[in-house]
Amino acid sequence: MSAFDGASFFSEEAINDPHSLYEQMRNLAPVCQIGETRAFVACSHSAVTELVKRHQDFSANLRGMLVCGDDGAPTIFDLKGAGTASDVIATADEPDHAIHRRLMLPPLKAGRIVALEQDIKRFAQQQVDDFLHAGGDACSALCEALPAFVVTRLLGLGDDAQEAVQRWAMMGGEFLAGRFESDRLQLILQETAAQNTYLTHHFEKVHAAPASDRGDSLTATLAQGVDEQLISKEQAVGILTILFGAAGESTASLIGSAILRLAKDQPLQKRLRAEPNLISAFIEEILRLEPPFKFHYRSVNADTTLGGTPLRAGDLVLACWAAANRDPNSWPEPHRLLLDRPQREKHFGFGYGIHFCIGAPLARMEARVLLATLLRSTDNFTLADRSAFRYASSIFVRRLEKLTLSYQIAQRC
Repeated sequence: MSAFDGASFFSEEAINDPHSLYEQMRNLAPVCQIGETRAFVACSHSAVTELVKRHQDFSANLRGMLVCGDDGAPTIFDLKGAGTASDVIATADEPDHAIHRRLMLPPLKAGRIVALEQDIKRFAQQQVDDFLHAGGDACSALCEALPAFVVTRLLGLGDDAQEAVQRWAMMGGEFLAGRFESDRLQLILQETAAQNTYLTHHFEKVHAAPASDRGDSLTATLAQGVDEQLISKEQAVGILTILFGAAGESTASLIGSAILRLAKDQPLQKRLRAEPNLISAFIEEILRLEPPFKFHYRSVNADTTLGGTPLRAGDLVLACWAAANRDPNSWPEPHRLLLDRPQREKHFGFGYGIHFCIGAPLARMEARVLLATLLRSTDNFTLADRSAFRYASSIFVRRLEKLTLSYQIAQRC
């Protein structure tokens, strides 16, 4: 059985550049053990594909998570035993998962996304204009603000919720970040409680209204699901909570990675300004190279093997999208960004299989609109200085929490 130094998974080097570590793991084996824990990383394209297809053998239920112990070594925190596990949508198994997914489809159908696009374009232009004239952190002003705006629209929240939604959405992945500093954990727990109280009140208000007066928000759809006894009220609120991270943090991560790449690559930036029709191809390569979530957890239901590695019931397996997306056996020149890459949408940037991200079309549209607006509104932009960007200290999410730019506003603006 192949294992690697588990402490390296939490190192600052791996946070800033996880791909070197992933390459080392792929060279060891398709499935590697993390130190002496019963947690494993599926890091080859074939192993990840097999893992997510075998959903009867590998549960999406979030039963445990990998954390860094006080001694710097990895350990598994038992979520089910602690009573903190919540199995809705992304962490639900069949048949519940299919019910949750079916309820979410109407608010995310193509027609609704098209209807949202004009509002998104107006908001993106206002945010870009304000940012270019005031400066500051692009993460807060652009990457995080736009998906938070979209979440408020999807859930039928008022404009006054924008600030809280943006804050809560960016905290979605912090619980799975892998470190439990007491002060930060206390803040996360406080904010999580405040978020739950807010969403419960919002849901109950919508649910209390006659069905004909609820509107067409995702909250209204979930209220109908409760009426039809397809889900419980607690599950409905859980789905709303998951959406904050799934629709908020993941899109913020995508936009941030895209802006950072362009800030470092002036020729590519110039080409996309001249050929904005290539922005969609650029987004697909960013999703492949820097998927918003590096991995998702799976739990082993019964003793089995994966990629030649024996696994026991109760083990954790990380479906490492970020490692599989750069597997040279599936991607020629895997570390290069190629706008003409064949089958460019076959990556794992939005997951794979029955848990493929249901909001992928919306996230792609948000990123395309924001990038087109930023490129059109500037003549160029670069990193402000050597400390212009910083990644969130997380083994789970690949998100910038700081990004400062130097730029020239387009003369026509």
